[in-house]
Amino acid sequence: MRREDVVKKHHPIRNTILVVLGVLIISGVVYGARKYMALKNAVGDAYQSANIKKDRDVNNQMSKKQPISILLMGTDTGALGRSYKGRTDSMMIVTINPQKNKTTITSIPRDTGVTIPGYEKQSPSKINAAYAFGKAGTSMKTVQGLLNVPLDFYAMINMGGMEKVVDEIGGVDLTPTLSFSYGGYKYTKGQPTHMDGKKALQYSRMRYDDPQNDYGRQTRQREVLMAILHKSGSVSTLLNKNFIQSITNETQTDFTFDNLVDLAKDYRGATKNVSETHLQGHGQTVNGQSMEIMPKAELQRVTDFVRSGLGLGHSETGNAAIGDSAANTDNSAVESANVNAGN
Repeated sequence: MRREDVVKKHHPIRNTILVVLGVLIISGVVYGARKYMALKNAVGDAYQSANIKKDRDVNNQMSKKQPISILLMGTDTGALGRSYKGRTDSMMIVTINPQKNKTTITSIPRDTGVTIPGYEKQSPSKINAAYAFGKAGTSMKTVQGLLNVPLDFYAMINMGGMEKVVDEIGGVDLTPTLSFSYGGYKYTKGQPTHMDGKKALQYSRMRYDDPQNDYGRQTRQREVLMAILHKSGSVSTLLNKNFIQSITNETQTDFTFDNLVDLAKDYRGATKNVSETHLQGHGQTVNGQSMEIMPKAELQRVTDFVRSGLGLGHSETGNAAIGDSAANTDNSAVESANVNAGN
């Protein structure tokens, strides 16, 4: 079981909210009213309500500089502006606590076996089908049911958006931790490599040749995001109207523009102290699909980790996860619904 690893203080935060939106909001504030208004309009284009009742008054949380949580989701089904369909390829809970100047990042494996609220007849399901069945609101409710933690906001970013960011900053330098070939590119373990957007995207996509499977892919995705943040320290690199608009076309979020201004203004200090963990399960076959079954003790550990990041006391973990008793079941109707989710 992996325990949380504290990231050294000089490391930048590893999440797409600050890569894509936060940096641009800060840029607008710093570089004047004209860009600020262009940015406001662009962010408005990315806004999409989750259409659920939040557990907390999120505007009140931010106005009082209270800790907040964000469900970050990545998709790889084409530009979000065209479809908004399909499963989520990655899910992370980010907590930002300006009172303790601390940020936490928790990865949730895409194959985690769950019962999806409102879609019980299609369950057990992989958690990445929650978006395909009911979009962002259902994803948020499912994660809340899994871990019993409040989620204040969501942000979904298409993987193609990451490619555009990498190209805009002139590429990134990465040292692969394993050797493999994927998407027409070759990567060599231990060899520092300069990658353009396409090569970096393929590096973060590979899954099946990684001995850690999806857990390894999540690590490589965070490596790319880390490199982006490290290189884009000068926000002027990203101050390009066409670039900003192209990125917001790849993004959906229920952050309002004012929320993002508050995030940039009041929560930046918390990103200097980052700790991370991931939910670790074991594979089982459920209705003909390979799912990750999460032990109760592991779910409780992660619940405690996230709640601590939010400054909340202990509470029992959620009940959305399926147990080992669901393994090797055979329900063709449920299997068909899940296989076709998002197609």
